[in-house]
Amino acid sequence: MEYIRQTVSSAELSGIFNLPPSLLNKMVEVIILPAENNDIEERPKQKRQLGFAKGADVPDSFFEPLPEEDLQAWGL
Repeated sequence: MEYIRQTVSSAELSGIFNLPPSLLNKMVEVIILPAENNDIEERPKQKRQLGFAKGADVPDSFFEPLPEEDLQAWGL
């Protein structure tokens, strides 16, 4: 089995992982192993329904641009 083992500064990992405070500003060892299931299968995405809007119809006017007055109120 192939793997990667490397010692790096925890600062390099802080943007990738949420490190516990006890590991901050220290050298840490990172070991990358393959997952048990190496074949990542693409699952077909299912269409999702909004749970809070069951049975509600969205009118076509919902998708129209906002009036200039509303855009100015939002600072746009």
